[in-house]
Amino acid sequence: MITKTYFGALENGQDVFYYTMQNRGGMQVRICEFGGAIMEIRVPDRLGRMTDVVGGYDSLYNYTHASGYQGALIGRVGNRIAKGKFTLDGKEYSLFCNNGENSLHGGKVGYSHRVWSVEPVDGEEPKLILTLTSPDGDEGYPGTLEIKVTYTLLATNGLSIRYEATTDQRTPVNLTNHVYFNLGGYASGKVFDHVLRIDADGYLPTNDKLIPTGVIHPVEGKPFDFRLPKTIGKDFDLKDPDIALAGGFDHCFCFVGGETKEPVLRVEAYEPNSGRVMQVFTNQPCVQFYSGNFLNSTEYPFKGGYPQNLQAAFCLETQKMNDAVNHENFTDIVLNPGEKYDYTTIYQFSVK
Repeated sequence: MITKTYFGALENGQDVFYYTMQNRGGMQVRICEFGGAIMEIRVPDRLGRMTDVVGGYDSLYNYTHASGYQGALIGRVGNRIAKGKFTLDGKEYSLFCNNGENSLHGGKVGYSHRVWSVEPVDGEEPKLILTLTSPDGDEGYPGTLEIKVTYTLLATNGLSIRYEATTDQRTPVNLTNHVYFNLGGYASGKVFDHVLRIDADGYLPTNDKLIPTGVIHPVEGKPFDFRLPKTIGKDFDLKDPDIALAGGFDHCFCFVGGETKEPVLRVEAYEPNSGRVMQVFTNQPCVQFYSGNFLNSTEYPFKGGYPQNLQAAFCLETQKMNDAVNHENFTDIVLNPGEKYDYTTIYQFSVK
């Protein structure tokens, strides 16, 4: 089942709607046209009680004005590009620097702040097909990029996100979603008690601007080793230099074996009080694990007026490596004409 609801109007007068999908099990997912944002995911706990497990806002104004990219689709390139510059085929490109001296999550007006076209497709597994055209020169990037993102609410209580894109010129592309999770419910406090497993044997250390240094460091012997399940809070040790620079976890984790043809299980999160489990399947080579170190806004509270607090939620942004266009030894994020960018991530929910 899919319903469409008026959400508000932008400052230019454009009306914005959101869509609510529900499966037979009662799981609900709410998606906004603005930013393609995941506004709500309601899933049961071990007693069958439905709770919203993602951060977000009650008003369109907050989505348009607040920082944090709550639930939004990110592009043309997710995460940071050092000094807002890269060279491709001998030509240097300059981007808008919206994160100090660096460009973050697509620039001044990334895909997170565009109104996407939405086509609802109802059925046993309802889906929303979102499309956006990013013209040549958009935020400084070369080539016209045609993007399609398909949200599918699975009958098995999963949310599938398929990212597809084509281009008419060589251009960097690294799409993701910036949804914030707290499996106890978005208003249940810090996430330190979540038990997390990440199938990653390497991570990217950064400088004090959170730009990768160019080294892929083994997780072995570091707080970044989540190959065996442990709580997020167990090694949340600000004495570690890499964690201290970010105020917590805000790093690209490199999956064992890298990219796969089909989505495979890469991450598992478990919240013991509710019993909720979230498994992340993807064919992407990496995930940015962010522990909500900058969630501290009193001006833009979460839904219901619940305050944003540090580490009140975490992100698992499946992607390729950060700033890869400036590091030859990183994953290739350049899309060529005639090729198709095609990756899928599934957030699968259950209980134990």
